Amino acid sequence: MKQKNFAITGVAGYIAPRHLKAIKETGNRLVAAVDPHDSVGILDGYFEGVHFFTEFERFDRHIEKLRRLGDENKRVHYISICSPNYLHDAHARFALRVGADAICEKPVVLNPWNVKPLQELEEESGKRIYTVLQLRVHPSLTALKEKYKNKVQAEKRNIVLTYVTTRGPWYLASWKGQLERSGGLATNIGIHFFDLLIWLFGKVEQSEVHIATPTKTAGYLELNNARVKWYLSIDQEDLPTQCKKNNKRTHRSIILDGEEIEFSEGFTDLHNIVYKEILSGKGFGLEDALPSIVLAHDIRNAKAIGINENSHPFLSRIE
Repeated sequence: MKQKNFAITGVAGYIAPRHLKAIKETGNRLVAAVDPHDSVGILDGYFEGVHFFTEFERFDRHIEKLRRLGDENKRVHYISICSPNYLHDAHARFALRVGADAICEKPVVLNPWNVKPLQELEEESGKRIYTVLQLRVHPSLTALKEKYKNKVQAEKRNIVLTYVTTRGPWYLASWKGQLERSGGLATNIGIHFFDLLIWLFGKVEQSEVHIATPTKTAGYLELNNARVKWYLSIDQEDLPTQCKKNNKRTHRSIILDGEEIEFSEGFTDLHNIVYKEILSGKGFGLEDALPSIVLAHDIRNAKAIGINENSHPFLSRIE
């Protein structure tokens, strides 16, 4: 496969190294990067001679200049979007405008009504906006999807989803702690899991939000084929005792009909798989991303109704 040129937005951010690794390990090259913060020495660990900008306007001008050279070997073919959530929409539009496909971190947009205009821009430009839904390519979870694909279910399955990923005080002080910029916990740390559940068990029929604070949120989902009690938290106190003993800062758990689904390993290379799929003409697009965008939006705007019989087991500690 011919080597492709990439540019990246938000290269100083938390998720960018996974994209840098995926670009390099799929045999491609990074030619330009932008971030308002200049602590980006990480670039030298992956690529040489990357043009770096702290101002988007100058980055824009550089990418446009490469496009106007008329040389297929010089122009940017893909733009990886790792900027804050509220900028994803604008940066995806930028990618299409300069003749590149976009590979966008979750969520592509914060509000569902912004998906259709992007689809129209795809049609106009002939380019695609891909999204990173990496749990769909996790080997354990794809095996689970295959296992239940043709099974006729007499009753809905019972799911308990728990995701605790510890964050320090910086989190709430950053854009991630600002609802209008990040979409809150349901979007910023939960949307991959909501996408996974919809992908595995069908459309949302009912949704409840039981608690919603800046550091934790929890609720209940009724899907076509499952009932889900979910809990998301960045509070260290929510880590199970065993995690604390082992100095682990993250706890992921999906319990299906009383049995734990093991998928704790294998997260570091999922972006590589996503990139390989996109580069081979596959990959997840806007239509794939839309259901979880709608759900995260609805959760963000729902009124918390308090603890009830559908609540996650962790909430019993709050009563």
